Amino acid sequence: MCLAIPGKVLYTTGEDFERIGKVSFAGIVKNINLAYVPEAGVGDYVLVHVGFAISKVDEKEAQRVFEYLQEMEELVEDEI
Repeated sequence: MCLAIPGKVLYTTGEDFERIGKVSFAGIVKNINLAYVPEAGVGDYVLVHVGFAISKVDEKEAQRVFEYLQEMEELVEDEI
């Protein structure tokens, strides 16, 4: 199973295959390759899998995924 996580683009640099963005995942910031989503810009949400943004998503969908992930974390904590 593959899992892509949404993140918010904070900053971009470079062009084409060397396009990189600083992307925030609920406060954790990582450098992400944006080559597959040239239309993504600062303030956009992107789905990220293994260091590559694979598509844009709207903010509402990103927030929904964050909520699901939080619920999953709470379920795991309850089992421990």
